[in-house]
Amino acid sequence: MTANFPPPRFVDANGVKLAVYEAGGTSAPPVVLIHGWPEIAYSWKNQIPALAAAGFRAIACDLKGFGRSDAPDDKSLYDIRHMTDDLAALMDALKIERAVLVGHDWGGAIVWPMAQLHADRVKGVVGVCTPHRRPPPIPPLEIIKKRFGERHYFLIFQQEGVAEAAFEGREEDFFRWMFRKPIAREAWPKLFPKAFDLVGRFGERRPADPERALLGADDLAVYVEAYRRSGFRGGINLYRNINRNWEIMRAVDPVIRAPALYVGAELDLFLPPESADGMEAIVPDLEKRLLKDCGHWATWEQPGELNVVLIDWLKRRTC
Repeated sequence: MTANFPPPRFVDANGVKLAVYEAGGTSAPPVVLIHGWPEIAYSWKNQIPALAAAGFRAIACDLKGFGRSDAPDDKSLYDIRHMTDDLAALMDALKIERAVLVGHDWGGAIVWPMAQLHADRVKGVVGVCTPHRRPPPIPPLEIIKKRFGERHYFLIFQQEGVAEAAFEGREEDFFRWMFRKPIAREAWPKLFPKAFDLVGRFGERRPADPERALLGADDLAVYVEAYRRSGFRGGINLYRNINRNWEIMRAVDPVIRAPALYVGAELDLFLPPESADGMEAIVPDLEKRLLKDCGHWATWEQPGELNVVLIDWLKRRTC
């Protein structure tokens, strides 16, 4: 890790060891930060000190399967019940009764259900790029196949070992290619559906455009070292539970009653802000904010702007 990122401590939670990174006083209001894929707790590098300076206890963890946390092989341990139970157990271990949960990407897809399955532990919930939606009428992978074809990465990731073999051993190339500045919206129609064939596109072995590089050498090295240690299987197992999560959550009341914030990114190709249209119907106490000229990697692309939005909302709605 870089010098300005907290050192890890290890916490036993729900039968796994999780690496936890935090700043701020233990008596301050807790804000738990949940990363997405292919990230680690380090994705919150620019938010942790800002939140601590604003008077919060900022806590990030490497999710199960990522970074320095345990990575059990059994894919069933990565469904939404296990992942939210992990967070509840982490809060127990840290002696936190209630917290604000903030998630980006897959982290968002975990913190919204956390506010349903463990509502008593959630003081507020924030989805960065990731909206909360009702479960669709049919399994999500069927919808993905019909809309985007069989090469969508959600579908390729169901084939155990395929994505792992494509990415592992080429970690530096992968993260240089993955973490790039966004593309203008007017170019999007030309990119579909191939944009979602992550495995195929990465396999073309085209060099990443240095003009679009998002991370500096030191930050890139953190990701490369982390994934060389952990491999990719644990994180990809989240995708192998997409239909299972649908089965679980379609039986759960979709309404989230905690104070909530959705932060969209204008140039997010994978989770465009219009995907949050209509959220108010199932998240009645919702505020929305939009990061202009920002793509999917909001914590890196516009850290200052994101911090302002988060801290303003946290102070108004949860303190």
